[in-house]
Amino acid sequence: MKFTLVHLLFLCLNLAAYTTGDDQFVYSGFSGANLTFDGAATVTPGGLLQLTNGTDQQKGHAFYPTPLNFTRSRGGEVQSFSASFVFAILSIYTDLSAHGMALVVASSKNFSSALPGQLLGLTDIQNNGNDSNHFFAVELDTIQNKEYNDLNANHAGANVNGLTSLQSYYAGYFDDKDGNFRNLSLISRQAMQVWVDYDHKVAQIAVTMAPIKVGRPVKPLFTATYNLTAVVTDDAYVGFSSATGTFDVRHYVLGWSFAMNGPAPAIDISKLPILPRVGPKPRSKVLEIVLPIASGVSVLILGTIVVLVLQRRFRYAELREDWEVEFGPRRFAYKDLYRATGGFNNTHLLGIGGFGRVYKGVLPASEVEIAVKKVSHDSKQGIKEFIAEVVSIGRLQHRNLAPLLGYCRRKSELFLVYEYMSNGSVDKYLHGREGKPILNWARRWHIIKGIASCLVYLHEEWEKVVVHRDIKASNVLLDSDMNGRLGDFGLARLYDHDTDPQTTHVVGTIGYLAPELGHTSKATPLTDVFAFGVFILEVTCGQRPVNNASLQESQVLLVERVLEQWSKESLLDTVDKRLEGNYDAAEACVALKLGLLCSHPFANARPSMREVMQYLEGDMPLPEMTPTDLSFQMMAIMQNGGFDQFIMAYPSSSASIESTSLISVGR
Repeated sequence: MKFTLVHLLFLCLNLAAYTTGDDQFVYSGFSGANLTFDGAATVTPGGLLQLTNGTDQQKGHAFYPTPLNFTRSRGGEVQSFSASFVFAILSIYTDLSAHGMALVVASSKNFSSALPGQLLGLTDIQNNGNDSNHFFAVELDTIQNKEYNDLNANHAGANVNGLTSLQSYYAGYFDDKDGNFRNLSLISRQAMQVWVDYDHKVAQIAVTMAPIKVGRPVKPLFTATYNLTAVVTDDAYVGFSSATGTFDVRHYVLGWSFAMNGPAPAIDISKLPILPRVGPKPRSKVLEIVLPIASGVSVLILGTIVVLVLQRRFRYAELREDWEVEFGPRRFAYKDLYRATGGFNNTHLLGIGGFGRVYKGVLPASEVEIAVKKVSHDSKQGIKEFIAEVVSIGRLQHRNLAPLLGYCRRKSELFLVYEYMSNGSVDKYLHGREGKPILNWARRWHIIKGIASCLVYLHEEWEKVVVHRDIKASNVLLDSDMNGRLGDFGLARLYDHDTDPQTTHVVGTIGYLAPELGHTSKATPLTDVFAFGVFILEVTCGQRPVNNASLQESQVLLVERVLEQWSKESLLDTVDKRLEGNYDAAEACVALKLGLLCSHPFANARPSMREVMQYLEGDMPLPEMTPTDLSFQMMAIMQNGGFDQFIMAYPSSSASIESTSLISVGR
C-alpha cells in the first residue's frame, strides 16, 4: 500500500509538469502525456512524440486532448497566442525526404479524409483551400510542390485552410551576432526549435526557428499579416500533423509548449528525450587511432590483396565513364537490383516495350518499391539514347514526372530504376480489360492539368527544352494518389532554348504524330502539343486516337469524330459514355475544344503549353473557334491523307515507330 501511494504521488507530480493551466501547457518530453492520437502517431518508450514511423504514404496526428478557448466571447476576435516546439525529421537518406510536418490549430481533431504526401495530412485535393476547413498551420516542408508555390524543398510557411502559404521562407535563422542568415536543413536529423506567435492587435503572425543550442533569435524568420478571426473557431484544438511519401522518413516532436495571451512557457532543453540513431554507427576514437597505424604496417600486404581482388572483379565490373561523374544520378549496385527483382524473374515482369523489359522489385535495404527497365541487347535505341535519358531525366524534378531514381550498367546490360507506380497507366483505365475502376471526371481533369503542368516545365522552365516525343495514355502513369506522372523518356531529346533541333526519322506513336513530322521529321515543343491535344481527347472521350473497329470506314480518327459531333451541335455526345453524364459540362467543353486546338494540323496555329495551362486554369478564355473553320476542315483532310499509310501499317493506336533519331544538343 505504501509503495502504491508513493507511485501515485510521483505520477501526479510528473503530470503537473505538462499542464500549467487552462490556457497554457508545456511538455519537456512526452512520457505519460495525455494526448489524442490517430494514424501512425504515438509516444515512444523514450518519451518522443513520433508522428510517422517510416511507412510509405502515411499520415499521423497528435492533439492536446481538450479544446482551448481562442476567443473571449463567442464569435469574438481571436486572442493572441504563442507556441513553441522542438522537432526533428529523420530520413533514411541525408539529402532526400518525402514531405514534412505542421503545427496546426483546427476546429476538429478529425482528419480522416485528409491525404498524406504533399497535403501533409491536413486536407484533400478537392477541399484544399476551402474556407470551411478552419485550420491555421505552420508547415515545415521538405518537398517543393510548384502547384502550391513552394520556395524550395526546405522551407517553413504559415498556411490558412490549405497548402499554399500566406508567407514562407527558406529554413534557417538570422544570427543575433551579425544579422546574417544561416541556412538549416530540415532533414539534417538534428533537433531544432520553432516559435510561433500571433498578435491579435496587429493581426500579425511571426515564425522563428533555430538550432536548440542557439536559443531564440531576436529577428523572426518571417512575418505575415492576417486576421485569424475568420479562420480559428471559438474553441479549437492544437496539435501536429505529418505525412510521408515514398521515402523512409520519421517525424518527431521532442518538446512542446503553448500559451494564450502571453509567451509560451520555456521548454526545458535538458530534459528532452534522445533521438534514435539513423545511418551507420560512428567510428570509435580507438579505431581512428589504430587504423592509420595498422594501414602503415600492412600496406604492402593489403596492396597485394587489392590488386588480386581487382583483377578478378574487372572481369565483372560495372561500366563507369567520365560523363557519369558529372551528370549521373544515384547509381545502384547490380546485386541490389538482382535481389530486388528475384533475379529478374518473369514473375516480376511488368511489361515489354521498345526499350526493353520492365520488372517490379523491392530494394532489400529500404524496402522501396521500384520498376527496373532492363535494356535488351537487341534494343533498337542503344547506348546513346540511354546516356541521354540518364543525363537529362535524372536531373528533372516535377511532381507530374515519373521519377528516375537511378541506374546501373553491367557489361552490355543497361538498367534504369524508376519509382514504382502502383496504379499502372491511364490507358488501362480507359481501354483495358483488367477490372480497373472507371476514372471519374474529377480524376481525368486533374490528370490532364497535371500533365499540362509537367509539359510547361519540360518546354519552358528547365534549363534546356525537353521534347518528350511520345506523349500518350500508356506513358502517363498513376501514383498511389492517382496523380498523373509522365514517364518513358526513351524518345526524349534535349536542345538549348531558342535552338532549332535537327533530327532525322520519325519517332513516336501512330495517332499522336503531328502532320509536319511526315515532311520535316523535326520534333519540337509544338509536336508535343499536338500529341497532348490527342491525349486530352482520348481521356475525355474514353476512345483511342485511331478507332480499330472503323478501319474500313472513312472516319477513323478520334479528332474527326469530335469535329463531326461539334458540327452537329452535339459536342458533349463525344464524352465517355461510361461517365453516365456525371461530369462538369463546362470543363468537358474546354477539354474537347482545347484538344482540337492543340491537334491543329498547322503548327503555328497551336498554343504553347504555357497558354494551354492558362486555358485549363481559366486564366484566359479559349480563342473563338467553329467546327466549320477552314483550318479545322483542313485538319481532317491532312490527317486522313498524311497518316493513312501509317494507320494501315500499324492497325493498333499503340504501335510505335522506333527508328533511331539524331539531334544536335548545344550548351
